[in-house]
Amino acid sequence: MPTKVDFNDRMLSLGLARVAEQAALASAKLIGRGDEKAADQAAVNAMREQLNLLDIAGVVVIGEGERDEAPMLYIGEEVGTGTGPGVDIALDPLEGTTLTAKDMPNALTVIAMGPRHSMLHAPDVYMDKLAIGPGYAEDVVTLDMSPGERVAALAKAKGCGPEDITVCILERPRHEEMIAEVRATGAAIRLITDGDVAGVMHCAEAATTGIDMYMGSGGAPEGVLAAAALKCMGGQIQGRLLFRNDDEKGRAAKAGIEDLDRIYRRDDMVTQDVIFAATGVTGGSLLPGIKREVGYLTTETLLMRSKTGSVRRMVYRNPKSAM
Repeated sequence: MPTKVDFNDRMLSLGLARVAEQAALASAKLIGRGDEKAADQAAVNAMREQLNLLDIAGVVVIGEGERDEAPMLYIGEEVGTGTGPGVDIALDPLEGTTLTAKDMPNALTVIAMGPRHSMLHAPDVYMDKLAIGPGYAEDVVTLDMSPGERVAALAKAKGCGPEDITVCILERPRHEEMIAEVRATGAAIRLITDGDVAGVMHCAEAATTGIDMYMGSGGAPEGVLAAAALKCMGGQIQGRLLFRNDDEKGRAAKAGIEDLDRIYRRDDMVTQDVIFAATGVTGGSLLPGIKREVGYLTTETLLMRSKTGSVRRMVYRNPKSAM
């Protein structure tokens, strides 16, 4: 019987940073070129190649769709050399394909890793999300509150007025009523066109980003990635799966989800310690974008470990000749 290999987050963290870096570098030549699919595919190819160099027995639990959607990094795909610890991997090789194609802010390459069976196998459906940063009592805001009630509750906990709260929301027609209600409180809204993992992460560094709370619906897989980030950075996130039809409910059943109305908190979505890496592709509030110099490309990567609470910012100046 094979010996179980422990998840060594410290040793694996630098390898994970390189995975995120290489995916970003691969997409660099497609920034502003208008081709979302090509940018995404370049990032996918680089991420897969780097993951397969790591001494892990990895399984993609949050990826880019089911197996028949390959060559994307699909849910259930096995990666790594197969000789190391068994790990769950959640990833978005290019979070913000449209942002990259249009050279708009906050495109990232994102990946998280934890021990096997440590992450929620979220189906590819929508999730209603609510997130705030660290330093607040548990459930100071909840999904069962109205948007206006959330703003009032967070303002009270922060010791300020609603006009001093800024909420991040995806700009989508489905959010029009939510946006109107939040604005009616006097709070400010930062609308984003894409990239709700980054949107949630903004809450964890409110002093830097100016974002106090994230709310609205987006992809459930991105909700798990955001929970992994907050596991490292601190903060709260709640998510509830949303289903539009029986086919989507069937996806949840296939993923082993029985309670379709359950509210998942951060530690429900990510149950054990994880490592998380994100590299900036286009410049934004969290990370600068890829910098071009004659003969070089420079990236900055955010590398975090929930076990220690460590947050590293790593600058990598890469000679173009090495690519």
